[in-house]
Amino acid sequence: MMNNQLTNNDEALRLFFTEPIYLVRDENQTAFVEPVSLADDLTSSKTEIPTLAHEPVVNAIAAIPELAEKPEAIQKKEWNFEFLGKNQKGILILVNDQVNKVSSTEGTELLRKLVKAIALTNNDFALINYAFYHTAVFADLKAFFSCKLVLSFGVDFANLGLSEKPLHQLFETDNVQMIFTKNLHELDSDQVSKKMLWTTLQQLKV
Repeated sequence: MMNNQLTNNDEALRLFFTEPIYLVRDENQTAFVEPVSLADDLTSSKTEIPTLAHEPVVNAIAAIPELAEKPEAIQKKEWNFEFLGKNQKGILILVNDQVNKVSSTEGTELLRKLVKAIALTNNDFALINYAFYHTAVFADLKAFFSCKLVLSFGVDFANLGLSEKPLHQLFETDNVQMIFTKNLHELDSDQVSKKMLWTTLQQLKV
C-alpha cells in the first residue's frame, strides 16, 4: 500500500507549486490543506525589499553649504607723521617723550651734541616723537621716510615689531642700519651707556 503523499507543510508546498494551491477535501483523507499564496507570503514578510539601484533616492545628496563671504581686505592705515628736519639723507631719529616735544632740556642738549658730533644738520634727518605714534611699526616708518639709518632713543624693539637686539650697538634690518639706546633724558646721566653709544656712532658713514 502506498504511503500517504499529502502534506500540509507550507515550505514543502512552495518547492513544488508556483501557482495558488486550493483546499481539496476527500472523505477518505484526514489531511487538511490550507490555501497557500506566494503573494500573501511576501506581503506578510517582515523583510523589506531593497530599493533598486536605478531608482532615484530622495534627499540622498546633502545640500551644499553656501560659501562664506570673503572677508573685506584690511585697510592699511595711512600715516601722516609730523617731524622736525628735512630728511634729505634718509636718517630717522626717534625720541619717546610723552611730556616734551623732543625731550627734557638735558636730553635735548645731548641730542644736539650727538648730531653735531657726526656732522649732521637739520636738513639731513627727520625727527619724530614716537610717543604720539605709538602704534606705528618699523615698516610704517620705513615706508614713509625711506630711511637708511634709524637712531632710536627710548623706543622698545617690540613697539616697532622688531626682535630684541643689544642696546647701543649697530645692526641692520631690511637694509636699514639701526641703533637703539636709552631715552635721551636717562642717557644724559648714564656715562657708561653714552660712551658705548659714542663708540658705535663713530662707525657710521653718514
